Amino acid sequence: MANSRPLILLSNDDGYLAKGINELIHILRSVADLVVVAPDGPRSGASASITSIQPLHFVKVQEEEGLVVYKCNGTPVDCIKLGLSTIVPHRPDLVIGGINHGDNSSVNVHYSGTMGVVIEGCLKAIPSIGFSLCDHSEDADFKACLPYVRRVVDEVLKHGLPYGTCLNVNIPKGDELKGVRVCRQTDGVWTKEFEPCFHPKGSNYFWLTGVYVNNEPDAEDTDHWALSHGYVAVTPTQIDMTAYGLIEEMNNWNLNV
Repeated sequence: MANSRPLILLSNDDGYLAKGINELIHILRSVADLVVVAPDGPRSGASASITSIQPLHFVKVQEEEGLVVYKCNGTPVDCIKLGLSTIVPHRPDLVIGGINHGDNSSVNVHYSGTMGVVIEGCLKAIPSIGFSLCDHSEDADFKACLPYVRRVVDEVLKHGLPYGTCLNVNIPKGDELKGVRVCRQTDGVWTKEFEPCFHPKGSNYFWLTGVYVNNEPDAEDTDHWALSHGYVAVTPTQIDMTAYGLIEEMNNWNLNV
């Protein structure tokens, strides 16, 4: 790979064959050299999980000028850890997750394997971005969102990101996007999360489902408001989860025994 070009490490949670990551490869080929280390199949909802009870392996499935693609039997975070420690020829300029088939705004950031990729890159002090299209279809149309993906990548390559921060970029479904809003994560929660089913032999089982409840539907500075009004939502996200506002109060508690 040419050392004069930026190097980007890509992964996802939909698998290396997913349309989203291949659209991402297509739009970024002219920007940088690309190393793809992605799961060998779907890993949606993997969050920041890692594999510790079975061996990991990866296989090269494609190589050409400026692009190498590997599939891995692990989680999205496994892919980034292996990529950084074993595969990439030097420290990448960016880590990117996506383009995910489905919304990763609001509380979904905590469950998302796509954002697991991004947070792992951020933990390694590499500028990292997650891209998600609010369309779960395997054959989703990414055409309208690709110029925004390219622009965000260009800007992060130009400006970088502060240590400990990354970007969660969600893009509404549809052809007529109104632009970009930089916004905060919506306060929301999933309810009615499982559909009970009954096996004819007597045992019960459950399918994950759920109804999302937005606790602040009128707040115009949130990612959900932006998406529901046709805007690309860019949410700066940080890995330091300390509740700083609570420290002083807790120092007045009687915690010692």
